[in-house]
Amino acid sequence: MRRLSIVMPVLDEEAGIVEALAALVPLRARGAEVIVVDGGSRDATPELARPLADLVLTAPRGRASQMNAGAERACGEVLIFLHADVGLPPEGDRLMLAALASGRRVWGRFDVRFAGSLRMLRVVAFMMNWRSRLTGIATGDQAIFVRSEAFRRVGCYKDIALMEDIAMSKALKRLSPPLALRTPVIVSGRRFEKHGVRRLILLMWRLRLAYFFGADPDRLARRYGYRPNADRAVD
Repeated sequence: MRRLSIVMPVLDEEAGIVEALAALVPLRARGAEVIVVDGGSRDATPELARPLADLVLTAPRGRASQMNAGAERACGEVLIFLHADVGLPPEGDRLMLAALASGRRVWGRFDVRFAGSLRMLRVVAFMMNWRSRLTGIATGDQAIFVRSEAFRRVGCYKDIALMEDIAMSKALKRLSPPLALRTPVIVSGRRFEKHGVRRLILLMWRLRLAYFFGADPDRLARRYGYRPNADRAVD
């Protein structure tokens, strides 16, 4: 078995997929496995990904189903689910493996820092990191990592259109609190630059509150700008 498998769900990412995967070349040289799972891209994403990945798969559209498909084929003792617009720190693999080896915790996530010129993004990152420490809940942007045995023990990602990361965090919290690595991943600020920081933050707060009170994830996904199995999510 490999020590680490990196699972990256993608959809129409031809503009950035080469850069995203090139950043993982040093991790592959240290033994990490990179699995790209395409959700039906209408561009050249799969073709561009193949030379830079160990495996390129196709799965039904939706991050949950794509990440589950990648995890099913992964050989690593540890899985990390990495969005295409999230960059790991250079020593991210070593940080994860060392943190998991040092105790009984079975999962974790990174702090975030946003790339971009908007000053408010620093505040957004601070609030995300603080909230995650307070609640033990991680978002997909924080690059959730987990021992593969623990991932399968909780039943993989819940196949819902939105909030799959919240559902996974809640399930994993029953096994252990999360590791909160302070070294940040770098997240593209493109969503905030396109839609506005305040507008997007307020929308996500409303959606999370509605999910907490039992709202249907498919309906929430449509409010976010995503029609399951039809259109892609807001980016």
